[in-house]
Amino acid sequence: MSRRSPVRRTYRRRPARRSRKQDERAALAVAGVVAVGLVVAAVQWLLAHWWVLALAGVFAGGGGVLWYQQVRRRAQWARVRAQALRLRIAEIDALDHRAFEFAIRDLMRRDGCKAEQLGGAGDNACDVRAIDPVGRVWAIQCKHRRDGDRGSAVGVGVLQQVNGTARQIHGADIAVVLTNGRFSSKAIPWGKEHHIHLVDRRTLGEWAAGSRPLWDLLDRIPPPGRPSPLF
Repeated sequence: MSRRSPVRRTYRRRPARRSRKQDERAALAVAGVVAVGLVVAAVQWLLAHWWVLALAGVFAGGGGVLWYQQVRRRAQWARVRAQALRLRIAEIDALDHRAFEFAIRDLMRRDGCKAEQLGGAGDNACDVRAIDPVGRVWAIQCKHRRDGDRGSAVGVGVLQQVNGTARQIHGADIAVVLTNGRFSSKAIPWGKEHHIHLVDRRTLGEWAAGSRPLWDLLDRIPPPGRPSPLF
């Protein structure tokens, strides 16, 4: 009997699956080629149309010069206005409450202070905070009255708010309530007792229209460099 030769089975190799990393690399390579092609095309176009690039440079340079000139003029005008700022009480009456706060800030700056306007939601009863030339911190609460001294008087409640935040939150050496109107009869002694400086219409008018700093118009101001523990 003859032996049959064993039958050889052939197997087909399955194609190897490409890994995700290989796909990502291929995509990046294609994107890189496209990006380089776009850059080369853009450079060639600009070289062929060089006048576009030159025109853009002229416009950019001109715009930069105009912007610099405007910034410089604004800074110069701000310095001049701060040094020569004078406001009549009638001009102050015509302001709204927000513009009134900015006017007080500018008057403090006129007198050599570093001042910022804080008025708004969450101001903790301080519309203007300032540091005078000798380092004293001022917390100023502004109360604008459209009708001036004919409007409602600023009462003790406002002073109590300032008394609870000026020193504790704003670190003030000098707490001030300032108005273009008037204070109630109870607010004046209460302010003296609790060392809250009150600036009424008369004092505000003298300060805004004159050249003397606010601290020259108020009594019981702590001396420079030696703030009283009461303030």
